[in-house]
Amino acid sequence: MSNSINTPIAANESAAKKKGQWLADVDLPVFFISGGAILLFVALALYDIELMSSWVNSAFGASTKLFGAYWQILLLLTFVIGLFLTTGRTGSVVLGGLKKPELTTFKWISIIMCTLLAGGGVFWAAAEPMAHFTSPPPLFGGETGTTNAAYNALAQSFMHWGFLAWAILGSLTGIVLMHLHYEKGLPLKPRTLLYPVFGNKVMTGPFGAIVDSVCVIAVVAGTVGPIGFLGLQVSFGLEKLFDIPNTYTTQVTVLVGLIVIYTLSAVSGVTRGIQLLSSFNIVLATLLMAFILLFGPTAFIIDAYVHSFGIYISEFVPMATFRASPAWLDWWTVFFWGWFLGYGPLMAMFVARISRGRTIRQMILTISIVAPVVTCFWFTIVGGSGLFYELADPGVISKPFTGFNLPAALLAITEQLPFGGIISILFLILTTIFVATTGDSMTYSISMVMTGTDHPNGGVRIFWGVMMGVVAAILISIGSGGISALQSFIVVTAVPVSLILLPSLWTAPRIAKQMAKDQGL
Repeated sequence: MSNSINTPIAANESAAKKKGQWLADVDLPVFFISGGAILLFVALALYDIELMSSWVNSAFGASTKLFGAYWQILLLLTFVIGLFLTTGRTGSVVLGGLKKPELTTFKWISIIMCTLLAGGGVFWAAAEPMAHFTSPPPLFGGETGTTNAAYNALAQSFMHWGFLAWAILGSLTGIVLMHLHYEKGLPLKPRTLLYPVFGNKVMTGPFGAIVDSVCVIAVVAGTVGPIGFLGLQVSFGLEKLFDIPNTYTTQVTVLVGLIVIYTLSAVSGVTRGIQLLSSFNIVLATLLMAFILLFGPTAFIIDAYVHSFGIYISEFVPMATFRASPAWLDWWTVFFWGWFLGYGPLMAMFVARISRGRTIRQMILTISIVAPVVTCFWFTIVGGSGLFYELADPGVISKPFTGFNLPAALLAITEQLPFGGIISILFLILTTIFVATTGDSMTYSISMVMTGTDHPNGGVRIFWGVMMGVVAAILISIGSGGISALQSFIVVTAVPVSLILLPSLWTAPRIAKQMAKDQGL
């Protein structure tokens, strides 16, 4: 292992490049490897989607079988080690080389919540608790149709969207990147996570290019999926609410609007468009939560949150380490872990970019504790309401949800509320902006990988923003099968990415201790 953490390599080459020539700023090997792989995936899907799906499913099965248990341990250790670092003197370490944060606390938390919760946070909040209610997780047995079954369903949803999911998206890795980039001058790229282990060997040459490329491929796959699904889901909602035909033209129109929103946001930067979009979304989400809490099944929501969170805490380790039903795990826990792992390095870069001036304690507690607690409450507000209506009138939510129809589950819930039509429209708007906040932050992060700086050229941002939208449009032209294959492909890309994240388990504590010493703590 290299002991050269404190030995910065040469500063970013891009700083010396001419402005206005955006291609000159780009790491061409990473650009061509990652872009070429995505284009090859699209070409094969267009050529023979069934063949592509069979290849992806085979790779998916091998990935979950060989790496599923490792991923469960990796996420659990990341969460526990992160909490350990918040205690004692390491918790007071200030990150990013700034004494005062760039963003206000509200703006900072808004960006984190929207970026990390994002695409899955609305439709999954409605659908996943119902899925676990109608088909109970193996750990909780076969009880269904009861209040206890509803509580168990929420608890299982909390596991998938709670502490572990959030911790892997920037807690330990955020510490490593903030220190090595802002204080040691290394480029803001995924390969920098491996610098404490491999030294300069990973910073130049094909090794580093491959590391960056697989991380970009994973994020493009993870972002194009929600973008494509949004086109399908909003188009479904528009037909149901306004009788607008659910056609490919409608779906592409939705995508074009989405591309314009998140690309403009990404080009305007973190402190302008991205934070404005995130702040607006948080306000809208809070208003909708308050409305449902006041005019929906208030008592059930409160009881379900308290009781289900208690189950989540008491069964936390058994749920996190459950291995008794590999077939169930593959399409639930391990699938989600693969999805979140794929986002890990680039989310960490984005967290590093927006968290300068924050302490380790502030960053980790916000990401690993505060955000998951809020997310679980959001799932109870939306999914818990659906469970209440299903208990009162069996089939009212589960029938529309048949066939795993995520948007139908959401609209079935909102229709039960006062002013159901208006609330349904607001939820579609909320979902669109949630996906847009993922699109803009990941466009920005991919552009950082391509340039190695935290202020990537606008031309690079526009290219990747438009490219991801175009890929989504092409894939949905095949039908939902193209997007579904890409969703499964996310889990395959998580295999190499999870190995890139592994060293942070020991490099982050070592860096935190050294920084505490350097800062006189």
